[in-house]
Amino acid sequence: IEAVDGPINALPLRFFERARAAAKAMTPRTNDRRGWLAGLPIAIKDYNDVAGQATTYGSPIFRNNVPAQSDTTVLALEANGAIAIAKSNVPEFAGANTFNPVYGATRNPWSLERSAGGSSGGSAAALASHMIWLATGNDLGGSLRIPASFCGVVGLRPSVGRVPRPAANPAFDALWVEGPMGRSVGDVALMLDAEA
Repeated sequence: IEAVDGPINALPLRFFERARAAAKAMTPRTNDRRGWLAGLPIAIKDYNDVAGQATTYGSPIFRNNVPAQSDTTVLALEANGAIAIAKSNVPEFAGANTFNPVYGATRNPWSLERSAGGSSGGSAAALASHMIWLATGNDLGGSLRIPASFCGVVGLRPSVGRVPRPAANPAFDALWVEGPMGRSVGDVALMLDAEA
């Protein structure tokens, strides 16, 4: 991540020490069930809460927003063995191009002059550049699918209700879904099982 992300700017919020502590706590033990993801590193989109880490929504208004508790999506993934290592960049309050006044623009790793799409552009760019194994995304009008297609990775918009949504999502966004992103259909299927 440190060697690759500079010009791409996909993962502006990193919490490696938290991730290392989670990995150490996951050391194999006899009959230990570690979950579907069993220690795989993932990126969490900056619209989802990770306990003790900033959730900015790409907006200066929320620059200092540090939730005490992870949201439903993150809790399910971590309960199934995922290790969150960073937050992926997002457009301010959603949109089809990932840039914001807090962290700037995310670039497409295939061509830095091009867009990574949005609103899950940070997740897609981090996957395409092999910085992470899996990433969260969410989708109302293409926010998983557009960046996945722009960056050559896989993003799945699950059926509404398949994956539990964070309680903070506005009630009027009833069609907003949480979904998995990865570099292959098999990886995305594994992550969907863990999320659902």
